[in-house]
Amino acid sequence: MQINILEYLEKGAVRQHPDRIAIVDAPRSYTFAELERYAKRCATLLIRRADVTSRPVAVFLPKSASVVFADLGIVYSGNIYANLDIKSPAQRVKGIIGNIAPVLVVTSRALAPQLAAIGVPDADLFFIEEIEDEAVQPDGPALWRRLESVIDTDPLCIIHTSGSTGLPKGVALSHRGTIDFMDWCFERLKLDGSERIGSLSPFYFDIYTLELNLCIAKGATLVIIPDQLGIFPAKLVEFLAEQAISFVFWVPSIMVTICNQGLLEAFDLSALKTVFFAGEVFPMKHLNHWRRALPGAMFVNLYGPIEITVDCTYFVLDREFADDEGLPIGFPCRNTGILILNENNRPCAVEERGELCVRGTSLAMGYWNDPEKTTKAFVQNPLNTSCPELIYRTGDQVYRNARGEIMFVGRLDFQIKHMGYRIELPEIEYQVLAIEQIANACVLYNNGKKEITLFYETRGEDLSPAAIRRTLSQIFPKYMLPTAFHQMQELPRNPNGKIDRNGLSVKLEQMA
Repeated sequence: MQINILEYLEKGAVRQHPDRIAIVDAPRSYTFAELERYAKRCATLLIRRADVTSRPVAVFLPKSASVVFADLGIVYSGNIYANLDIKSPAQRVKGIIGNIAPVLVVTSRALAPQLAAIGVPDADLFFIEEIEDEAVQPDGPALWRRLESVIDTDPLCIIHTSGSTGLPKGVALSHRGTIDFMDWCFERLKLDGSERIGSLSPFYFDIYTLELNLCIAKGATLVIIPDQLGIFPAKLVEFLAEQAISFVFWVPSIMVTICNQGLLEAFDLSALKTVFFAGEVFPMKHLNHWRRALPGAMFVNLYGPIEITVDCTYFVLDREFADDEGLPIGFPCRNTGILILNENNRPCAVEERGELCVRGTSLAMGYWNDPEKTTKAFVQNPLNTSCPELIYRTGDQVYRNARGEIMFVGRLDFQIKHMGYRIELPEIEYQVLAIEQIANACVLYNNGKKEITLFYETRGEDLSPAAIRRTLSQIFPKYMLPTAFHQMQELPRNPNGKIDRNGLSVKLEQMA
């Protein structure tokens, strides 16, 4: 039985394809033998600096091959990687580092001043440039002892997601959950290592988990798409064509933009054979456009919050859909139990809406350093009164149709999926209300226009949207900033004095 994801690398790509290109990070590329050497060199140096196991090691680097070297090096050292966004506001990075208390932060010399500015001591920095030193020889016995000490339920990585108190939550994923998900992918979705992966998502996003493990297990080539191409759809599609990309796993937003600009017909994408998407609803009109443009490709809709390892349901598009028809999130991945529970915690009937709950090894281990939030989200299965069994309550409303397919309806609370990111609207409200001139605020999501919308009232003076955005941009990444603003003399209230969110939601629907 496989215990550690590094067995994918050791028994898979390195053994079978040492000279195959593992990573393309223009203008450089790296073979699997080089990938292994850099990772083990990194691990050896990490152990010399910090002789610990099962501790977080943060990675503060731009998306690059260096992140892959660092992540695998951290795992070889018996520790837990946590990739951070170097573009996030300093306050957010400081909060994450304060919460996970990494034993070291892997970074570059160029980025060291950013970390120093938020109080990270120089002694806690590990510079990735050190792994270029050819004199560093991997300590085989030390690495072997580390691998022997890891068990499959140990943490593999920490991925951060939006939190309702202003501090991102760190979700801890295990080796076992990752292996279980990947083995299912290889078998059910026919991933065999022939793929040239067009890697667009950030490496602090959970899509990277699938990309990385497909690469090291099967020998697929990870082609890193330069960050700047994400905002230029034409150049992005041109890159796919030039690099003969055969596999992508993207969020639908960029795919909709590509479709709207007519780019699918402008370039030769005949190499693209597998298209995965997740993170938000893909409008069927645009998805049908993609399917017509790539009639030989397999399209797969994946669903799952980060509290489940990557995804927990899937739907392979195997039939035609009308442009106004809903797209199923499909069926449970292997070894994943899906419960749809009504308000009385009983199983829903066919076509009855309820909350999607998940059980099985795919569940995350919980929120790092936050037992209170963990116990609220990961709870005893109400259908099992005989022994302990945790389920994760997603807060998503779904139902099963007559075909047995799971259909997504929406959120039960105020959490949204926007541009592929999961965002808790109260987190934005929390920071808006911290602005001195703001008296009250309500943040909602305009599904029709895909806009984070802020309704607010001020303390007797006008406050421009530009001023609010300037303040929030010091706290949040760009994708979390409101793009629609409505200043009101007074926000509507319910009889109990609370803000009338339903009334504002109706107002939003009228705006769509």
